[in-house]
Amino acid sequence: MTDCKKIADLIFKDVDKTTEYYENLYPARDLPEGARVTRFAPSPTGYLHFGGLYASFASKLTAESTGGVFMLRIEDTDKKREVEDGVSGIVKGLEAFGVTPDEGVTGFDCENGKYGPYTQSHRREIYRTFAKKLMEEGKAYPCFCTPEDLDEIRAQQENEDIKGYYGSYAKCRDLTDEEIAEKIEKGVPFTVRLRSTGDIQRKIKFDDLIKGKIEMSENVNDVVILKADGIPTYHFAHAVDDHLMRTTHVVRGDEWIASVPLHLELFRALGFKPVKYAHIAPIMKEENGGKRKLSKRKDPEANVSYYIEKGYPEESVKEYMLTILNSNFEDWRRANKTEDITEFPFNLKKMSVSGALFDMVKLNDVSKNVISVMTAEKVYGLVTDWAKEYDKEIYSLFSENPEKAKAILNIDRENPKPRKDIACFDEVRQYVAFFYNSLYTPDFSLPEHINKADAVEILTKYKELYSQSDSKDDWFNKIKGLCTQCGYTPNVKEYKQNPDGFKGHVGDVSTVIRIAVTSRTNTPDLYYIMQILGKDEVLTRIDNAINSYKA
Repeated sequence: MTDCKKIADLIFKDVDKTTEYYENLYPARDLPEGARVTRFAPSPTGYLHFGGLYASFASKLTAESTGGVFMLRIEDTDKKREVEDGVSGIVKGLEAFGVTPDEGVTGFDCENGKYGPYTQSHRREIYRTFAKKLMEEGKAYPCFCTPEDLDEIRAQQENEDIKGYYGSYAKCRDLTDEEIAEKIEKGVPFTVRLRSTGDIQRKIKFDDLIKGKIEMSENVNDVVILKADGIPTYHFAHAVDDHLMRTTHVVRGDEWIASVPLHLELFRALGFKPVKYAHIAPIMKEENGGKRKLSKRKDPEANVSYYIEKGYPEESVKEYMLTILNSNFEDWRRANKTEDITEFPFNLKKMSVSGALFDMVKLNDVSKNVISVMTAEKVYGLVTDWAKEYDKEIYSLFSENPEKAKAILNIDRENPKPRKDIACFDEVRQYVAFFYNSLYTPDFSLPEHINKADAVEILTKYKELYSQSDSKDDWFNKIKGLCTQCGYTPNVKEYKQNPDGFKGHVGDVSTVIRIAVTSRTNTPDLYYIMQILGKDEVLTRIDNAINSYKA
C-alpha cells in the first residue's frame, strides 16, 4: 500500500506551510447575510472581449445588489500565450466603463485587498500546499507519462465514447512507492493528477442560476492539477482561489458547463463548500439571416478598446448592457426615466438562456438617449477628456475656448425633447465642424426644388434684415416676413393646400439660410448657431454662398 504522506513529502519537500495556515490567513468574510462575493478572472492572453465586460458587469451587479464584494483576479498561468499589456488592457477596459472591482488587481503588479495575491502566478506556494494535502490523503498522485505516452492513449481511445486519463488508461495511478521514488530521484518530469472517484454511471445535479437545473455524468478523468513546471491548471486554481478568496458566486461563460462535474469533484476532494454557478450564454450577432458568436477575428466591436477609442461614455455602455443582461430592464427604464441604473433590481435569473443579441444600432440609439440628457458641462468634460488622447484638434479647439464649446453643445439641450445627434464622441468633430473654420468645408448644394436664382434673392434680402441683436422671435418673424417678399408662404399648411400658388414655404427659406451658414440641411436650432458664429462670420458665409450661386 502506498505511503501517501511519504510520497507527498518527497515531492513537496519545499512546502513548509499547511492548508490550515492559509485557512486562517484568509478567514470567512465579515459581510451581511446573503451578501454575494463574485469575481472576474480573465487570462491576459488577449484583449478584453465585450463578452468579458458583459460577464464582469453581471458579476459586479450581483455583488453590489447584495452588499457583497466584486474582485478582479488575473489567471496568468498560461505564460506562453500571455500578451504584452494584457493585464493593463483588462484593467483599463473595466475602469473605462465603471466595472471597477472592490478589490483585486488594479494594474501591473498592483493589487488592493486582504485576500491576495490576486494574480495566480504569485500564488504558486498556495497551490502546492493544497496539492500536497491531496496527495497526503491519497486523492492525488504523480504522473510520469510523456507526451508520447498520452498520444498513445488517445490513439487507443479513438473509437471510444469516453476519452481521457482514467481506469486502465491511467498508467501511473497505481505505481508503487519504490517506482515513484526511483523516477523522482532520476529527475523524471512529472505532473500531479487528481485521483478521481467518479463513476460514469452516476450523475451530478446542480442548480445553475441562469440555466436552471442541470444533470450531468460525474467526472471520471484523473485530470492534471499541477503541470510539470509546478503551475496549476485552471481547474485546480479555480477551486483553491475561489475557496480562499471566499467567492460565493461564479459568473462565467457557458463553455465551462462541461467542466462543472470536475470542479465540483475538486471542491469535494479539497473539503470546500462549492460555489454557486451562473453560466452566461455567448453574445450573439445577426449575420445573413442567422446568428453567430461575436467574433474576435471578424468584429472590431468585440474588443472593448473599440468603445474607448470611439468615445462611448460609461453610462451608455452600461445602460446598453443592462438592456441585454435583464429582460425586464427596458420596461423598468420606461417607468423610471430619470433613475440611476444602480436602482434597477438586477437578477441573474432574468438573463437570457440562449444568448443575448448584440446590436450596434441599438447601442447607438441608447447612447444618443443617454448623451442627450447630459448637461452641456458634462458633455464638454467627457469630450475633452476623450479628445485629449483620440482627437488632438478637437481637444485644442475646445480647450482654447471652453465657453464657445459649451454653448455649441448646449444648443437644443436641457429641454423636454433634446436632440439626439451624438452616439459617441468621435462623432463630435462632424457635429461641431461648421462652427470652426479649421474644420469647416463649405458646400452650398441646394435641394432640387430650390434654384440658385431664388437662393440668391433670399440671401440678398436676408442680409438687409439680419441683426445679431434680434431675439429668437424677432429673428423668426423676419424670416416669415421674407417669405412674402420672395414668393414663399410663411404657412406650411397653406402651401400644402395650394402648392402651385407659391415657390415654397418658410421651411424652404430657412433651409437656404441654413445651407449658406452651415453647409447642411439639418442642424440644431439655427438661431443659436448664428448667435455663436457671430455677425461677421454669418455675413461672410452668406456672401460666399451668394457668390457661389452666381458663379
